Amino acid sequence: MKTKCHSVRLASLVSISDKAVAFDGSEAIIPKSQVFGSDYSVQKSDAYWISAWILEQKKIQYSAKKEAWFDISTGEMLPTYTVTKHVPDKIINKNVKPIKELKR
Repeated sequence: MKTKCHSVRLASLVSISDKAVAFDGSEAIIPKSQVFGSDYSVQKSDAYWISAWILEQKKIQYSAKKEAWFDISTGEMLPTYTVTKHVPDKIINKNVKPIKELKR
C-alpha cells in the first residue's frame, strides 16, 4: 500500500512530543507514523516527508509543490510518475489564394 507525502520545511521537529513548528510560527502535533523521514535534497533548512492527508487536517504551513509516494509497510520512497496530456490549440483554416508567381 502506498501513501502520498509532501516535503515540509520545518524550523523544528521534536521527537518527544511529536510537535512540529513551521517557519511562520504555526504548530501541529503530527503522529510519528506519518513522518517518513528527512528530505535530504533541501539544503537551506530541515525538511521532512509527511503524509499529505495529515497535513490537510493540520493547520501548519506547507507547500504541495514537492511530493513523493512512500510504501507504508517499508517506508521506502517509490518512483513518482507525472502524466500530462497535451491538447493542441485549434487552428482556423484560412482561404488563401495561391501566388501566381510561384505557379508553374
